[in-house]
Amino acid sequence: MGRRHRDDPLGAPRRGRAVRTLLPAEGDAFLRVQQLDAAPRTHLDLHVADVAAQTGRAVGLGARVLLREEHVVLASPGGFVHCLVPDAGERVRPEPVTGPLGGTARVDQLCLDVPSALLVVEVAYWTALTGWPARAGSRPEFTVLHRPAGVPLRLMLQELGAQDPRTTVTAHLDLACGADVDVVAAEHRVLGARVVDDAHPWTVLRDPAGLVYCLTPRDPGTGTVG
Repeated sequence: MGRRHRDDPLGAPRRGRAVRTLLPAEGDAFLRVQQLDAAPRTHLDLHVADVAAQTGRAVGLGARVLLREEHVVLASPGGFVHCLVPDAGERVRPEPVTGPLGGTARVDQLCLDVPSALLVVEVAYWTALTGWPARAGSRPEFTVLHRPAGVPLRLMLQELGAQDPRTTVTAHLDLACGADVDVVAAEHRVLGARVVDDAHPWTVLRDPAGLVYCLTPRDPGTGTVG
């Protein structure tokens, strides 16, 4: 993907589709927004060398094919929608961003929200499909996959509590903010986000389109909790 001019944060629509790429000042782009005739949601694109071969592997691991084009849209065994797309060689991870109030943050994790009954099968699916080994996270409900160098997003699975009504796997983005969680939250409120929950070490917000995401105390440079 191309680099952007500093006064042009969005790439052009892709091949006539309602998809726009968020282009960083430096590094390779990895975030897109897509217009849908449905409720807003977060999905994952996996960049692979051979889409057809990886689709066959995914189906063998329990995925369902929803759409075949140049890319392939799949649902995981637990129902999470994701895509396999041709790899274009992006390997340069963008640097953290500092906002107008001085808060530094980096979009660095996709968290899969998994109903308890689906956790084992989802962990097995994602570790096999990506080849990334799983380990226990910082809390009992977290399972983290170890990402290779150059991959912008860490993948984590979060087991939902027994009282959560969701029956299929969904996802949300996490931004690493280090000690700047409150400052970044204030910056995002100015942009139209609303705080949903700040009773944890992380803060949960809802963006103007309705998507929930989290600001976490993980260091935006190292990805670790200080």
